[in-house]
Amino acid sequence: MWAASCLASCCAACACEACRTAVGSIGRRSARIAYCGLFALSLLASWVLREVAAPLLQSIPWINHFSKTPDREWFETDAVLRVSLGNFLFFTILAVIMAGIKDQKDPRDKVHHGGWMAKIFCWVVIVFLMFFVPNGVVSFYESISKFGSGLFLLVQVVLLLDFVHGWNENWVAKDEQFWYMALLVVSVVCYIATFSFSGLLFHWFTPSGQDCGLNMFFIVSTLILVFLFAIVALHPKINGSLLPASVIGLYCTYLCYSGLSSEPRDYECNGLHNHSKAMSTTSLTLGLCTTILSVVYSAVRAGSSATVLSAPDSPRAGADKPLLPFSKADEEDTKEVAKPVTYSYSFFHLIFSLASMYSAMLLTGWSTSVGESGKLVDVGWPSVYVRMATQWATAGLFIWSLVAPLLFPDREF
Repeated sequence: MWAASCLASCCAACACEACRTAVGSIGRRSARIAYCGLFALSLLASWVLREVAAPLLQSIPWINHFSKTPDREWFETDAVLRVSLGNFLFFTILAVIMAGIKDQKDPRDKVHHGGWMAKIFCWVVIVFLMFFVPNGVVSFYESISKFGSGLFLLVQVVLLLDFVHGWNENWVAKDEQFWYMALLVVSVVCYIATFSFSGLLFHWFTPSGQDCGLNMFFIVSTLILVFLFAIVALHPKINGSLLPASVIGLYCTYLCYSGLSSEPRDYECNGLHNHSKAMSTTSLTLGLCTTILSVVYSAVRAGSSATVLSAPDSPRAGADKPLLPFSKADEEDTKEVAKPVTYSYSFFHLIFSLASMYSAMLLTGWSTSVGESGKLVDVGWPSVYVRMATQWATAGLFIWSLVAPLLFPDREF
């Protein structure tokens, strides 16, 4: 027994030392990856607690103080919202602390890139304390999360538009026949994928013998938008390109699919899932991983983008820098000259704050799912309408990006 106790103590000490060494090795080159990992950990914690924490929350008197105990789904949603609230507060506090950093000699620069043991400890404490806050605070956070999630989706759309226009300008600037042919080939491939995908949408979500007017409206309106993008982009006064129009058209088709596939599983027009009532663990994992990748990409891209999303103190010089620099010289601080920061630390953390709200809405079906939908990721009528609203916002912003230079020639876009 004594030997086993000593062995357990040694293993625990080694594990702690290994964790401390790993955390201590996080430097300037990998800080953003570490924040992404912490955020992914929070999503995993939310998902696990949603599945297993309901009986525990039912036994906590300051949470379950109702005269009649709510359904299990209420406690599952409450667990997700409390973890999300802790995550939101953690990144919001960091966003406030990092506001106004312009160069790497600012002491807060070291706080952003270092002190990981302290930051992880603070994150755990904040999330833990959220299980002691009153239900009214959680309900208020649930309400504002819907607006924060909408803002996050808007950020995603603007980032996509910035990426597509930048891609097109980069290839056109090369002014070579090869790159013009590449533009044409990519555009054609995107249109083929769009129309093929649309055919599958008709097959999956408008089954014969069912009145699926809503689904038909969503699919047809998506195709109308695809044609509208091409017409506007190729207008002589616009002088646009097919590449952005084709990519945005494909993305809008994907949003249509995402919205229709989020319809409840007992809906007769959801032909994709009407033969599969149970959601497998593999599908759930895939849905959560897709959410994590979407959120992490938006946070990293927004923090380093030089678009209108960037904060005023975010230098444009860092817009083209990769997520991880390839030279060790980028990691070394120059004491003689104050290097400007390559992205807005404050805005980077703010995007994670909004992403915390968005992920909570996905995991809870926008806090309205009950029954089977409450067990899924991003399933329910609210998810459908949010996806379609995002599609319309994407279409509106893309068309505005094309016509705005024509309407306001004296302004830079």
